[in-house]
Amino acid sequence: MSTELRRLRNYINGEFRDAADGRTTEVVNPATGEAYATAPLSGQADVDAAMESAAAAFPAWRDLVPAERQKYLLKIADAFEERAEELIAAEVENTGKPIGLTRSEEIPPMVDQIRFFAGAARMLEGRAAGEYMEGLTSIVRREPIGVCAQVAPWNYPMMMGVWKFAPALAAGNTVVLKPSDTTPASTVLMAEIIGSIVPKGVFNVVTGDRDTGRLMVEHKTPAMASITGSVRAGMQVAESASKDLKRVHLELGGKAPVVVFEDTDMAKAIEDISVAGFFNAGQDCTAATRVLVHESIHDEFVQALAKAAADTKTGMPDDEDVLYGPLNNPNQLAQVTGFIDRLPAHARVEAGGHRVGEKGYFYAPTVVSGLKQDDEIIQSEVFGPVITVQSFSSEEQAVEYANGVEFALASSVWTKDHARAMRMSKVLDFGCVWINTHIPLVAEMPHGGFKKSGYGKDLSAYGFDDYTRIKHVMTSLG
Repeated sequence: MSTELRRLRNYINGEFRDAADGRTTEVVNPATGEAYATAPLSGQADVDAAMESAAAAFPAWRDLVPAERQKYLLKIADAFEERAEELIAAEVENTGKPIGLTRSEEIPPMVDQIRFFAGAARMLEGRAAGEYMEGLTSIVRREPIGVCAQVAPWNYPMMMGVWKFAPALAAGNTVVLKPSDTTPASTVLMAEIIGSIVPKGVFNVVTGDRDTGRLMVEHKTPAMASITGSVRAGMQVAESASKDLKRVHLELGGKAPVVVFEDTDMAKAIEDISVAGFFNAGQDCTAATRVLVHESIHDEFVQALAKAAADTKTGMPDDEDVLYGPLNNPNQLAQVTGFIDRLPAHARVEAGGHRVGEKGYFYAPTVVSGLKQDDEIIQSEVFGPVITVQSFSSEEQAVEYANGVEFALASSVWTKDHARAMRMSKVLDFGCVWINTHIPLVAEMPHGGFKKSGYGKDLSAYGFDDYTRIKHVMTSLG
């Protein structure tokens, strides 16, 4: 007997709608491998309607005084708290994440981030007005950009949705947000919550695939395109947006180096690095996946890390003992499996290296050692629960290895030597450098990378500024 699938719908101009042509895709729970819902496969007519809605709502939303926009955002934050269990349930179906960790590690920072941007709405700063030419006064205005086309990823559908809409709405923009085609459920629920608070058209959601995202980015209406996703997707967005010179905000892949010196607190480093590497099945662009260890402690470190991996558990969302759930989809499972299958002969799998079970897309916590700098698994983003370990002999070699990839999002340094930590934080070519920790994020500090990790910042006042434009106004005093 087949179970009827739940029907998810787009949210456009204050109402839920099916795709104009009726097309849908099935949405699969990665913990079971079974479909639980359908979502619109949105096309041109749907994107047009969403953009028209956002454009019509923009002037009134733009013209609200910041204090009024703040009130709306604070109401959204309160509503997310009140309906947290619904959001958790939707996200767990989306991703297969552990229920307890979703409750403790996602809802509180999401609510905090919305409240931060609610405050940022009232902190638009510019240089002081003044006379820089006799008889003329100059004023700098910071204004919203307009309609923002936003594309969120499947690894943190809810939280990345917040990172998109909260600064955009706070700055006075209107939004058309597209979740990943594999994880639309929590975004549709967020639309229901937000739509009950803000004026119609201010926040819109369209679901669909890559083509839907392309239609959004290429559309003439939005003044900005923002994406969190793969390097390939980011390049395509940048190319599409260049045709009409849209602003582009890209948060892309990562390959975070974790540089462990011989004087580190070994027990703390192992515990923290293993969690930061395996959390969310390693599906995090800041994950601690590429460990560089001083040669004097390399063997001891590898042995301890392999034991930590063996003690780490993956499993179903309702299992309170698991650190992480499944990979998000069968393609991602195939990608992670492929990296392990293609390992060179000199590599050693110290732990894991295999799928767990036949149901869902679970993969064992994996540690690989014996690797060289030009190996595929060192240079490319695995995006799975796989930690690689390399050995280095000097501070200079550690820097060379750490910086010797195309990604530049996050990194960490593990040492008791303060001067060394400061030297490393200066020369590591990454948007974030953690010292004796890895992966904590706070709303007040910027998150974003260099090189092929993209450009623009999420979170913080810098992330808020990215959703504004600068205008010079000069007036004659005569």
